[in-house]
Amino acid sequence: MPALHRRRAPMHEINIVPYVDVMLVLLVIFMVTAPLVNPGQIELPQVGNTSAPPTQPMEVSIRTDGTLWLRDRARSMEERRVSRNQLIAAIRQKQKQSPEQAVVIAADKDVRYEAVLEVMDMLQQNQVRRVGLLAKPRSPSL
Repeated sequence: MPALHRRRAPMHEINIVPYVDVMLVLLVIFMVTAPLVNPGQIELPQVGNTSAPPTQPMEVSIRTDGTLWLRDRARSMEERRVSRNQLIAAIRQKQKQSPEQAVVIAADKDVRYEAVLEVMDMLQQNQVRRVGLLAKPRSPSL
């Protein structure tokens, strides 16, 4: 009777035959479907569709005495003193050529903040959409 109640010893082997069968089936599926898959189409930009280069911004400088100076970098690097009316007329003339003409305001550090805001407000009331402030970057600390 002792032979009837004898337990089986645990198996220390892994049967890999089912795994190999599954891998072979997957390999066949991939080999059959791979030629049927379309590669992705890439649409490249054309050379003729390049955008126009950005226009140089007009620079309005406000000095400590409250005078306005205008520099049109597209024409020359020289500044010329202008009144408020002359400033608006020059910017409107430039906007006729390019409606998205940018204007930057550069003010001396001793100029009152109110004077800068007045110029910004005046420009925005005259439909200048792109107004920015020009600042000098800080020098690196030693």
